[in-house]
Formats: sequence, C-alpha cells, structure tokens
Amino acid sequence: MQVGIISDVHADFATLSEVLDRLDKHHKVDHILCAGDLVGRGPEPERVVQLMRANDIIAVRGNHDDWAQSLCGETLQYVRGLPLEWRGQLAGKSVFMCHGKPGNNMWGMYRDHLSTTYLKMVLRSLKADVLVTGHTHLPLHMQTPYGCLVNPGSLYTFKCARASSRSYGVLALPELSFLVYDASARCGEPPIKLN
Repeated sequence: MQVGIISDVHADFATLSEVLDRLDKHHKVDHILCAGDLVGRGPEPERVVQLMRANDIIAVRGNHDDWAQSLCGETLQYVRGLPLEWRGQLAGKSVFMCHGKPGNNMWGMYRDHLSTTYLKMVLRSLKADVLVTGHTHLPLHMQTPYGCLVNPGSLYTFKCARASSRSYGVLALPELSFLVYDASARCGEPPIKLN
C-alpha cells in the first residue's frame, strides 16, 4: 500500500493541487494523510480547505489552523474542528499522526534532538508502528526496530529565517519505507536523499 503524506500546506492551493495530482496519477497512492497547517501565511486558505475536503484527506490540526481567523464561517469551523491527533490502521500497521509532536502542535520533532531510544519509547507508548508529523518544514525518516517516524516537510515555502522544503512524501506499507519528493521539481524526478 502506498500512502501520500503531506504537511504544512499553508494555504498554497497551486502546490497542493499539483501534489495531489502527482500522488494520484504518478505515485498511485491508496490514501493521503495531512499532518496539519492547512492554512496560515499562504494566499488561498478557502480553496485549500475545499480541495482537502473534496478529496476526503485525513488531516490533523496544526498551530496555524488553531490561529486562523480571517476565514469564512464553514472553513473556520472545519480547521478548528480538526483533531489534534489521528490514529488508524493501514495495511496492518498502526499509524499515529499529529502536527508537532504527540500532545503538542507547537513543538516539532527535529532529527538532531532525537535518538533511536527516545523514538522507540514514543512509538511503544503510542502503540504505533508509524508516527507521522509535520511542523518543522523539514523532511525526516527515522527507523527503529519498533517502527518509524516520517515527516514530509512543508508544501508551502515562505520568506522566513526557518528552512522550508517544498516537499511531500510517499510511505510504503507494510514495509515502512519512505520517499520524499521535491514539489518544485518535474514529476518523475528521483526522490530527495534524506540524511
């Protein structure tokens, strides 16, 4: 099973549309998960939410979704009503998704702050094989004997001191392999090499 993973869309309708098309036609994914921040910073929040809803994409609430204000009533109600976390079973694997880290959508999980031991403890406490996160705007795949952590990076890039990747991921289950692709590159380009 192939699962498309996106995060930190930040109201970038054009990139979201392109990536959803690639996930459907090129990668032929079975499901798409979004690790939050559908809105905030970008130009088209209403259209992004409409597209997410039209495609029945499972999403969690990011910090920018919490802070959203200038949206029409139904859109605001939708983003504020997204869950902080989501659990599901895909291809026999238990998947846990949140925006930042479990229990907090303001703090991210960065590679240089993580150890295999810590990730093993998190996965075991969540009773999850896969932990899907976002928020950091940087792609990450970290594997342990107990499962893996995946972060696709951010779809939207904006002027900021913080790095942004403009990327998305494809998770293969039950294998737990994860490939990250540059949303700015031509469709069919090889995946980004992760450290």
